[in-house]
Amino acid sequence: MVPRIMEEILSRLTSPRQLTEMSTEQLEQLASEVRKALCDVAASRTAHFASNLGVVELCLALHRVFDFSRDRLIWDTGHQIYPHKLITGRYAEFPSIRTKGGLMGYPNPAESPYDLFMTGHAGCSVSTALGLAMGDTMLGEDDRHSVAVIGDGALPSGIVFEALNNAGFLKRKMLVVLNDNKMSICPRVGGLAEYLDTVRTNSWYRSVSQEMGGLIKGVPMVGESVERMLNNVKDSIKTSIHGGALFEALGVRYFGPVDGHSLPQLLRYLEMIKDADGPVLLHVFTEKGHGFKPAEADPVFFHTPAPFECDDDFVVSVKKSSTVAYTDVASQAIAKALRADSRVSVITAAMCQGNKLEKVREEFPSQFFDVGICESHAVAFAAGQAKAGCRPIVDIYSTFLQRSYDQIFQEVSLQNLPVVFMLDRAGLTGPDGPTHHGSYDLGYMRLFPNIAVLAPGDEHDLEEMLPWALTHDGPVAIRYPKAARVRHDYPRQPMSLGKAEPVCEGRDGLVIACGTMLGEAIAASNRLREEGLEVAVINARFVKPLDNELILPAIEAAPWTITLEENALPTGFGSAVIEAVSDARAAGTLGEVGPILRLGLPDRFVEHGDRGELFADLGIDADGVVAACRQMAGRVPASTPTAASAASH
Repeated sequence: MVPRIMEEILSRLTSPRQLTEMSTEQLEQLASEVRKALCDVAASRTAHFASNLGVVELCLALHRVFDFSRDRLIWDTGHQIYPHKLITGRYAEFPSIRTKGGLMGYPNPAESPYDLFMTGHAGCSVSTALGLAMGDTMLGEDDRHSVAVIGDGALPSGIVFEALNNAGFLKRKMLVVLNDNKMSICPRVGGLAEYLDTVRTNSWYRSVSQEMGGLIKGVPMVGESVERMLNNVKDSIKTSIHGGALFEALGVRYFGPVDGHSLPQLLRYLEMIKDADGPVLLHVFTEKGHGFKPAEADPVFFHTPAPFECDDDFVVSVKKSSTVAYTDVASQAIAKALRADSRVSVITAAMCQGNKLEKVREEFPSQFFDVGICESHAVAFAAGQAKAGCRPIVDIYSTFLQRSYDQIFQEVSLQNLPVVFMLDRAGLTGPDGPTHHGSYDLGYMRLFPNIAVLAPGDEHDLEEMLPWALTHDGPVAIRYPKAARVRHDYPRQPMSLGKAEPVCEGRDGLVIACGTMLGEAIAASNRLREEGLEVAVINARFVKPLDNELILPAIEAAPWTITLEENALPTGFGSAVIEAVSDARAAGTLGEVGPILRLGLPDRFVEHGDRGELFADLGIDADGVVAACRQMAGRVPASTPTAASAASH
């Protein structure tokens, strides 16, 4: 681990206001203690690591200059919140972070008044900070400061420039801190990234900027005219060298660049601009992984590393897992598709590593597109490719694809274009919690005409679904979880539009499983069969269109039916089944049916925790399915499972 130090400051810190009483040397000691705490947690469990190491000094400087018990602070994105949590009264609880019942790995207003929003998606900090500032003004509290910390990876998001444009118009005092570390999760991409690189590499401007700042500081108090003149000269140099007018043209004053690991420099600049009129952007250079040599050398791997051990020479031993995840299966299927057809492309939104697309990027550079944290653009961009005759695959986490909802509607579904959406991390994502759970994609995707929505029951299904989707004449969505791959052994059916698979027969009841919940359904059916209760299982495969030819007669023949999904129950798979039953009964094509019980995610935000623990709590693991089947069969007293919703027809 990092060199051992005594936690003489951090362990006794009860309020960030204590930072105002510390010397620079004490603040630097505190920074070392914070880094040690970060290393200890990352060595024991998967946690966001490199991004937090990079903002330690910035966090301390902000809390030293501002009083965020009254002032406003928004971290964008919130996975860099760990140092902030450590110094805002949560040190004792910090070892529990990202465990069930412990601290959340993102800001959480329920934990602390210093956390204002759950910020798990990038790009919204400037908008919310501006809204807070204007809200304070409306309530007569102009003395409150509003600060947004945003990374250079999130900066290209369209909403950021919408907010900066509005801030320049409103002219209300606020501070935007641009944390520039040349990274998103992976290295940043795009024209704006190249612009920021120009600033970072222009050492001549940086030296002139620092010297000019020192000159201004040393000018005797002979009136404002000299300081204004020197500032104008500095701004002119800034504009002529690297186009600093980019932000200035929006009405946002630009300061920097500043060394984000120099506490004296950070404190000096923050004090200087704290009470500046109108919106200000402070450009801060940091290093992702700073203070831990392995993370400095490989910030991509150490973004959220597996638990590791590190000796005094910083030689890291990672506790590797041999588990192959559905994300790996999807990546391999994508590579195979690109290899087979040059018209196929894959588009990701700054998640090349998360989507396991590094090898795809290397092998197919002309067919791979990383658009940055710009999901709306990614989908519209894919629509353009499809209209031109290509077969684009949009590979984005379920929770992040929500950001492109209007483009899914207008540019893809309405035009009936053959875009394939690969929805990674669908369902519960475990310790990332409610900002990242993919709980809603079945509902928000199946509403649109033209689109086919698929959920593989296992690895075999996922391997078959992508090739089928690339031959389908219309949009397709395929969702799969953050989980280890599983392959089930039963007679498989060819992949065909809207066709489900019967897995096993049973006269006593029916479970229709959506997606990889199939494994829980099969396990439950096997256990119940040993008890003498024969429960049939169907692998739905398609959420839209449903296989009414298989599913509706099976429901009619069964004494009772359970639908099982890893999705929010409102508008989810179970709802689709009940709609189909209702429509068929109204049309007179279906007779009386037994009760239908929906098992899935409840109509509330699910907390963070181990995926298996959450399944058990929500009653959707094999034990929960067994209990629900016994209840439906009258084997136990009736009690509604936590995540269940029943409907009778």
